Amino acid sequence: MRLCSFVVGGEGNPRFGLIVDDRVVDIARAGGPALLAEALQLTAAEMRDALLKLDTDADAIPLAEATLRAPIDLQEVWAAGVTYKRSRDARMEESTEEDVYERVYDADRPEIFFKATPNRVAGPGEPVAVRGDSGWDVPEPELVLLLNAHGEIVGYTIGNDVSSRAIEGDNPLYLPQAKLYSRSAALGPSIVTVDEIDNASNLSIDITIRRDGESRYSDATSTSRMHRTFDDLATYLFRCNEFPAGAFLMTGTGLVPPSDFTLEDGDEVTISIDRIGSLTNSVIRLPV
Repeated sequence: MRLCSFVVGGEGNPRFGLIVDDRVVDIARAGGPALLAEALQLTAAEMRDALLKLDTDADAIPLAEATLRAPIDLQEVWAAGVTYKRSRDARMEESTEEDVYERVYDADRPEIFFKATPNRVAGPGEPVAVRGDSGWDVPEPELVLLLNAHGEIVGYTIGNDVSSRAIEGDNPLYLPQAKLYSRSAALGPSIVTVDEIDNASNLSIDITIRRDGESRYSDATSTSRMHRTFDDLATYLFRCNEFPAGAFLMTGTGLVPPSDFTLEDGDEVTISIDRIGSLTNSVIRLPV
């Protein structure tokens, strides 16, 4: 099943939807929960049963008439770092404290940090941002876990963890400023439930960055190259923590542009993950 957030025409607040073939169903009007947050209070089995019972003929509209938004309502977005060897190497290259990243790569406890509140998240076709006080900025394409309030993985989506390599590289304690700011994250285009993907540990991830219509960076990797398991990351996120509305957890990146590349205003970033889809966002530079 594919869950989404959508609007029709000039609507204000997005609706919680289920994509069925070339249609989108308003889940609340079809007899289900009105919010993703409500669905995530259920166990994984209860949520699946609730979605299977929906009247998918009720209030369904053509998908072409809907505009998809970031599939988030009340959830926090968290992220894991240095989960791929390529990410470890890149952080060591940029940082004045190289051993910090080498140690965390092999440590029992993963690096997990707060990434975004819902209002800081861009959806499909919306701009992501780079900071005006940074001169070296990159996208980080990532598979994202959707976790319910019980800590169960119930779905997957695509994420872009936009980051300032200049700020984090200057001092690891600047990580929150390098990672967390307006439009520093993107999610979408939809959430694919776990029953649709039999092996999320072997999905291809591709990225293309276009500038003035031409490809300036393109590369691919696979979630099979991750150094940690999804269950391990989810377990650490929920240690001594509660998420009554559920949470999104970005699982780290294995794709890092070369050190002479930085995102610029007007770039277009497309991230594709096998069996989930593609997420495209333009880039804007925020004023200081």
